[in-house]
Amino acid sequence: MNKVKLSLAIIISTGLSVVAQDTLSVSKSDVLEKVNDKNLQIKIAEKAFKSAQADYRQSNALFMPNISASHTAITTTNPLMAFGSKLNQEILTMNDFNPALLNDPEHVENFATMIEVQQPLINLDGLYERKAAKAKMDAMSLQTERTKEYLQLEVSKAYMQLQLAYKAVGVLTKANETAQGNLKMVENYFKNGMLQKTDLLDVQVRVNEVANQLQYAKSNVKNASDYLGFLLNEDMKEKVFKPTETLENEIQVEEMVATISENRKDIQAMDKATEAYGKMFQSTKLGFLPRLNAFGNYQMYDDKLFGTSAKGYLLGAQLSWNVFDGYKSIGKNQKAKADFQKAESEAEQYKKQSQLELNKTNRQLADAENKVNLSKLAFEQAQESYRIRKNRFEQGLEKTTDLLMAETQQSKKELEFLQAVFEYNFTKQYQKFLTN
Repeated sequence: MNKVKLSLAIIISTGLSVVAQDTLSVSKSDVLEKVNDKNLQIKIAEKAFKSAQADYRQSNALFMPNISASHTAITTTNPLMAFGSKLNQEILTMNDFNPALLNDPEHVENFATMIEVQQPLINLDGLYERKAAKAKMDAMSLQTERTKEYLQLEVSKAYMQLQLAYKAVGVLTKANETAQGNLKMVENYFKNGMLQKTDLLDVQVRVNEVANQLQYAKSNVKNASDYLGFLLNEDMKEKVFKPTETLENEIQVEEMVATISENRKDIQAMDKATEAYGKMFQSTKLGFLPRLNAFGNYQMYDDKLFGTSAKGYLLGAQLSWNVFDGYKSIGKNQKAKADFQKAESEAEQYKKQSQLELNKTNRQLADAENKVNLSKLAFEQAQESYRIRKNRFEQGLEKTTDLLMAETQQSKKELEFLQAVFEYNFTKQYQKFLTN
């Protein structure tokens, strides 16, 4: 009896600790809405997309001019630099052509302001690099959307796990009440000399067992709540979630999907990534062609700081061709080709793995449906068996061990039925995720 009282004290203290926390009622629609705004994995995916988007924006340099400005100040006695500075400042006189002054000039100060513009004209390899950056950005966008779809699935699963945890607490609470009722009945029979001490001990053991299971079930509620809070990026230190909807005890059978859709976001992302590698391969091949760029600058010179007394400009175009760079370009091209072929193989493998996963999930869904039907039948049979044995026990026609076995079987089969329903519902959602 002392052990039974101790178990009851543990249950009560555990219940009080749960009640002391803030219990927040949440609906499935609420958590599905919050996850897109708060989940850290989604935020990480969005930042990865922003990074790819920034890479693509850098490729605007292929079409836009590069403009720079500088102001340079020098003082020199170098003959060439001194003569050139005076020439730029447009202050040369006949006296400056004196050989003595040319060879040994006095120090000259020169302040040069320059605005320089460089404009790419024909850069075919850069054009394909831009296309590769665009494909990569699109791939990251699709992958971000797929991450959101995955988190929707994961949150749904976590919510159903929370529903199942509360259901388990309810089942075991009911089992505990049943065990306590059986204990009182057996205690009365024992006091009247109708049962042996071993029968009473067997019932007490069962009461302790149920009490222990109930305690674990309550801990599972907090674990499931904490995981849901983690997905929603919520601080769950003093809070516990409680679902507003209960776990459905019935299932809805739907037609199975045979093939993977090519429109699935992650498959589209793999195709875009392969496209990006293909564009980079094209870029390395076009890197062997010449490039044409235009350039120009506007110069202002003076012997005073920020002066602009002398002015001039320079315009031109440059056709450049890297004829040989020690096999660097050839090696870069070979690497890009290998990366492209690798990406093609990875995309094909991913599609086949996805189809394999769908086939497996379809079989799991059929197995889960069969499991629900059989576990439901087993639960109903266990209920009826316990009802019959309890009536017979009250009439003195059943052993205590048979009653305990039937009562244990009843709660066990109910939990198995709820677990089967959870597995079916999640497998069905996972199937939709694979075919969406």
